[in-house]
Amino acid sequence: MIRLLRSPMPISAFVFPKRRVVLFSLAQLLHRRTTTRAFCSRMSSTSSTSLTHSISLPSQQGQPVQIVAAPGLSGSEFRVAIESSLFRQWLKNLESENGILANEDMALTQVLIQGVDMFGKRIGFLKFKADIIVKGTGKKVPGIVFARGPAVAVLILLESEGATYAVLTEQARVPTGRVVLELPAGMLDGDKGDFVGTAVREVEEEIGIHLKLEDMVDLTAFLDPSTEFKIFPSPGGCDEELGLFLYKGHVDKNIITQLEGKQTGCSEHGEMIKVRVVLYEKLWRTTPDAKALMAIAIYEMAKKEGLLPQ
Repeated sequence: MIRLLRSPMPISAFVFPKRRVVLFSLAQLLHRRTTTRAFCSRMSSTSSTSLTHSISLPSQQGQPVQIVAAPGLSGSEFRVAIESSLFRQWLKNLESENGILANEDMALTQVLIQGVDMFGKRIGFLKFKADIIVKGTGKKVPGIVFARGPAVAVLILLESEGATYAVLTEQARVPTGRVVLELPAGMLDGDKGDFVGTAVREVEEEIGIHLKLEDMVDLTAFLDPSTEFKIFPSPGGCDEELGLFLYKGHVDKNIITQLEGKQTGCSEHGEMIKVRVVLYEKLWRTTPDAKALMAIAIYEMAKKEGLLPQ
């Protein structure tokens, strides 16, 4: 069932055990394969304008990594950056089974923290440059990172009077300089790892409808286990890990009419969103949104192979 809300309102978070993001503090242990070794760190200041932080990775014993603050970065910003879940998760990814440092052909020598954007009291975006070298040649691999962490998007398909409609948002996206038609989406709150709960909350905030957790289908879960059930929309520059979900329902035509053009969004986050309803068969040619196009591709392949729940 689908329930249309008169105005978006926050809902409590839910825990969905199928998808978890595990994060480690700087004082905890990192695990690589079956060997457990300590992860050490030390911060120092060589001058009033130069901050450094030394860490020791389990895969690089005896080769400390220098974390350096770019000019203009304050001490508090530097500390927030290196203690953030974004940075800790990135370090963990480096030493994961499929990580860059896993086969020991490469090494991390230095990280330059360049910028921090706060969302209230928590870090939102982190910009840094990592020096990772190929041991055999000494050459660096491209290492500019825009860290924003995991996010979710939802493909909402509503059937009415024999037609299937997709529910999308239309909003200004400053990085593109355009107004973009896209799936309702949002970032996970810190390191909670609650993908499905975030998906439901974002739909409620951006579309103004409440969906039940048990009706959400995790499209990302249909991927091969070798992918770790993760999607990276722009791995050449961003760490974003995207979880894609599907909701399908039947509604009266008046619900479709009410949704089209509805103004929504969280004013506290500066969101000015207009809801758009598009015939699903035309969606792949209507939106430039990569989230929507990826969701369509996985949905259609999963449907073709009979993987979707009845």
